[in-house]
Amino acid sequence: MTEPIRIRKALPADLESLQAFEQGIIEAERPMDARLRAGNVHYYDLAAMLVDEAVETVLAVIESRPIGCGFARLEEAKPYLRHRKEAYLGLMFVDPEFRGRGVNQQILDHLVRWCRRNAVLELRLDVYSGNQPARRAYEKAGFSSSLVEMRMTLPGEPT
Repeated sequence: MTEPIRIRKALPADLESLQAFEQGIIEAERPMDARLRAGNVHYYDLAAMLVDEAVETVLAVIESRPIGCGFARLEEAKPYLRHRKEAYLGLMFVDPEFRGRGVNQQILDHLVRWCRRNAVLELRLDVYSGNQPARRAYEKAGFSSSLVEMRMTLPGEPT
């Protein structure tokens, strides 16, 4: 019998697991972004997020084993938009061993419920254009592309 997947709020004691998942994300994204430096890179201040009331950080667990994570962060919307508040989703990761079991959707469902309780009407996230599996998963969950970020790398060494 397969143990049920549970989504729970992440605690400060979960910091090490969240940091390991963050490195899993970065390793998956390195081939898509040559600008990422070698070694441990941190996208987020996870310790601060775990105690920030404007951030809902969650873990997906089977029994007591963390298998995935994600967060929603409340933000003020741009002043030109009709809505005043939105949420940014990030740190979306599922251990490769557990992919294809709906874990990411369960994490998203939890975060969407939290956002609704906080009167958020728009969610945003970033995904590399070349990350087709992630893009398909987010589109299946109801997300659509909005803006396209464009960049140009100038010759020379970074300072």
